[in-house]
Amino acid sequence: MDSNRKKALALYAAKLRLLALEGIYSAKSGHPGGSLSAAEILTYLYQEEMDIDPANPQKPDRDRFVLSKGHVCPGLYAALALRGFFPVDAMKTLRKPDSILQGHPDMRSTPGVDMSSGSLGQGISAACGMALSAKLSGKESRVYALMGDGELQEGQCWEAFMFAAHYKLDNLCAVIDFNGLQIDGDITKVLSPLPIDEKLRSFNWNVILADAHDFDSLETAFANARAHKGSPSAIVAKSVKGKGVSFMENEAGWHGNAPKQEQYEQAVAELTAVVKALEV
Repeated sequence: MDSNRKKALALYAAKLRLLALEGIYSAKSGHPGGSLSAAEILTYLYQEEMDIDPANPQKPDRDRFVLSKGHVCPGLYAALALRGFFPVDAMKTLRKPDSILQGHPDMRSTPGVDMSSGSLGQGISAACGMALSAKLSGKESRVYALMGDGELQEGQCWEAFMFAAHYKLDNLCAVIDFNGLQIDGDITKVLSPLPIDEKLRSFNWNVILADAHDFDSLETAFANARAHKGSPSAIVAKSVKGKGVSFMENEAGWHGNAPKQEQYEQAVAELTAVVKALEV
């Protein structure tokens, strides 16, 4: 990837993290850990990969995105705001009454949201339905679903994986945000889904390993998924929960806790320094 473009994407990711935390802090509630770990993934999808139009969110032949781990919607909302689906100031209204940005994605009220989600395991099933519909309709549109690694403990995920392989949904790409932590701690101690890559291959998926925080790695992974034919693709993206904020990184406690004022100010200072360095 061109170095200037890579720098621009890194700047978007830093701003995404700032916006996500602004929303969570304003709401005094939300999920920072996974929103931060998925920042580069969401940046790449919304700035590079997907065929979407903020001026026409319901364009029939658009690509679709499903946030299967719906609790990290602050990250999704920040990505949508930076792409122009609604003003960035809307992030301050997160979880407020009558806001278009609620605690889980709502396709009825938020421009750019293709599927309401929240209960883990269900989003990937909806994505399978969208992908099959596109195939049956002869459309070229693709469907992307972002999942959590802890989410893979849900049995419904594996039913969906089996369905997608059976119907050869090569227009479907699942991205696993593999940060190793969930609300109760280390995923291997709660209920291990490992080895994720080998299990998905056994379900006849095209599996691609990637660094969730490296845009060259993400570019290669998504290109692989787009080129692959005959079966669905899964990008297992190794990430750091809470990435970008020193005291949140690799700490399960930040799965679903909002920062206090002093913590928020420190997080903003760290991320603002990154933004300023990238803007030079």
